[in-house]
Amino acid sequence: MRLTNSQYDSIMRSYEERRRISRQTLEDRTRLIYEKIPEYEELDRRIASFSIENVRLLLSGTGASPDELKKEIRKLSARKSALLTQNGYPADFLAPVYKCSRCRDTGYIGEDKCSCFKAAEIDLIYEQSHIKNLLLTENFSQLSYDYYDGDDLEKFTKAVQICQNFIENFDKDYHNLFFYGTVGTGKSFLSCCVAKELIDRGHLVIYLSSTQLFEAFSKDMRGKDNPDAASGISEDIYGCDLLIIDDLGTEIPSSFVSSQLFSCLNNRILREKSTIINTNISLEELRSRYSDRIFSRIMGYYDVCKLTGNDIRMKKKTNRK
Repeated sequence: MRLTNSQYDSIMRSYEERRRISRQTLEDRTRLIYEKIPEYEELDRRIASFSIENVRLLLSGTGASPDELKKEIRKLSARKSALLTQNGYPADFLAPVYKCSRCRDTGYIGEDKCSCFKAAEIDLIYEQSHIKNLLLTENFSQLSYDYYDGDDLEKFTKAVQICQNFIENFDKDYHNLFFYGTVGTGKSFLSCCVAKELIDRGHLVIYLSSTQLFEAFSKDMRGKDNPDAASGISEDIYGCDLLIIDDLGTEIPSSFVSSQLFSCLNNRILREKSTIINTNISLEELRSRYSDRIFSRIMGYYDVCKLTGNDIRMKKKTNRK
């Protein structure tokens, strides 16, 4: 994701703050242990003194061997850990405290961005699409079958199972999901359920309405002539672990929409990046509204689920009265 300078600086400042808090926590804990366990401080001094003296002797050609140095330091370190546990503290009480142990709160592993940095980038998109707020209520803990019966219940139950299998096999099998059917039958809800589970497992998810999707593509198209106007989101849409396109069919139809939709779906299929599409339009309308190429891609590469029934949102509203 191409961030503006201010966005990048904002993320990096958050990492600086993490490291500051980590240093302060370690200093406070060290001070506490030195006060409670004086021998621990003496061991720290011995390790430091021993290491410095040994380096001096090595440079003069008379120092202990590296193996002897390591052995002595291991012995002193073991004694330090024992002192901590004997006094009721965890053995790693004075180890550095990181929010992300992979990058040690730097945001990078070597020259590559850590997954936590990528998540922070995607978080900017979540704020725009309001998915964070959605996930507070749209998740499996809120799942209920009470609003369905008969054939509608059977379809919804099958769709839930498909979603759960999709999540469990996400890292092993490439799949896409296409939910269609009447308004308010749980299509967006199930997509949010999947999104939350995969985000919690460290995957990068982008959730956009169809209108937001095509607005993003349009902005990047304008950016080809004006770099300052480019959002840089197109590559993220193509490359994120999971893309969710909500309410396909609510955008204003045009040749631009059809071409960009085909490019997006085809690009992600070639990369084997999973996509979930939700729509209220029928399969017949899908084919006539877009193109045979798009229809073929969806029918060939997506698990198609139809949801039917009454509008759950209206039922909930009625029940609250």
